[in-house]
Amino acid sequence: MAKVKSAFVCTECGAEYRKWQGQCSSCQEWNTLSEVRLSAARPGAATGASSSGRGGYAGGLSREVVDLASVDLSEVPRLSSTFAEFDRVLGGGLVPGSAVLLGGHPGAGKSTLLLQTACKLAQSRRVVYVTGEESLSQVAMRAHRLQLPVQGLKMLAETSIETILAVAERQRPEILVIDSIQTMHLEDIASAPGGVAQVRESAAALTRFAKQSNTVLMLVGHVTKDGSLAGPKVLEHMIDASLLLEGGADSRFRTLRGQKNRFGAVNELGVFAMLEHGLKEVKNPSAIFLSRNEEQSAGSLVMVVWEGTRPILVEVQALLDESALGNPRRVAVGLDQNRLAMLLAVLHRHGGLFTADQDVFLNVVGGVKVLETSADLAVLLAVVSSLQNRPLPRELVVFGEVGLSGEIRPVPSGQERIVEAAKHGFKRAIVPRGNAPKRSPDGMEVVAVDKLAEALDAL
Repeated sequence: MAKVKSAFVCTECGAEYRKWQGQCSSCQEWNTLSEVRLSAARPGAATGASSSGRGGYAGGLSREVVDLASVDLSEVPRLSSTFAEFDRVLGGGLVPGSAVLLGGHPGAGKSTLLLQTACKLAQSRRVVYVTGEESLSQVAMRAHRLQLPVQGLKMLAETSIETILAVAERQRPEILVIDSIQTMHLEDIASAPGGVAQVRESAAALTRFAKQSNTVLMLVGHVTKDGSLAGPKVLEHMIDASLLLEGGADSRFRTLRGQKNRFGAVNELGVFAMLEHGLKEVKNPSAIFLSRNEEQSAGSLVMVVWEGTRPILVEVQALLDESALGNPRRVAVGLDQNRLAMLLAVLHRHGGLFTADQDVFLNVVGGVKVLETSADLAVLLAVVSSLQNRPLPRELVVFGEVGLSGEIRPVPSGQERIVEAAKHGFKRAIVPRGNAPKRSPDGMEVVAVDKLAEALDAL
């Protein structure tokens, strides 16, 4: 009987060690090494890549050295996912031979989105949907509830990678969906499904098949409590695109954001609405994020953020209250909490407004996460509005980055932000002087500022 070997693998970076140790030498993380059991080498197997079946990993390309100038630059045709918002995040559509990983919290709608995509694509292309978490009857019930076209979609309830690859060899699908990668396993790996070795080797086998057969591989992945992808970190290096579907069970809106994309930008944002018949794309996200009350309240202000290739108008709300604690709280939902503390210090030093005795709460309406610095000026003006209990005009829109010396710095795509705000009926904009247009849009007053004091005077 072959001896079973074991190794210790870091769950963060995938580094392997012969024995356990407290700290990973590769990523310097502590207590991340877990033991996995590896299969013994197959009898008569050589050490070369071709005998192990791993040759030609990158699509079966020639092993001859070629000149870079001789490589064909013809654009690879993309397949539309039938969702414009999905295609936007992917960079224009699905690329044949690519591996796409879709992650998200339970209930976010990962399986719903891929089932809708698979059913629509199956009307004109060969699609195989492999389910490892649900039975075929459960998937059929979901498709019936969502009123999806089910003709043409090939289904397989299986968790064995060997069986899935054998079926895929016979069916030759153009799109292969795996739901989910944490339930898949290889027979010659002794560890349980979902373990480090199983997830890594299963994803490697599926990705190798996708690249060699020019098949679009779509994987569903779970996330941990902190929002990171469950499983070994090396899994994210194997795939071509990693997407995260965000949205709580109490919200009907879902946001799809790219975390890695070899075929497009990673800062694109797709917005979906969870309705009775599944996910429906929101083509004008600004309209849903600007559902404001008729009566304007203090601390509420609209800002223009840039997501990928388009501007989005979102509302930021601030609430300041006298703190009963020795260390006042700073809570930011949808914004960087450390940057909030820095902006409050700038407001005190260069704006003359004292907030050290106030609890400061910030919220971006709609569950949007703002990652860029163009929200700085809007955050400060919303804080001032709440501190002075003075409502701001409903037709006011603001954007701009605030420096530590109180200067207002320009942000990218300023002209497009102003035009987008004018389309939604805003009449006044406070922007950095570097983003001021030569000619303002019709019906809009653009106030250009250089310093924070000028922006406060403009209110």
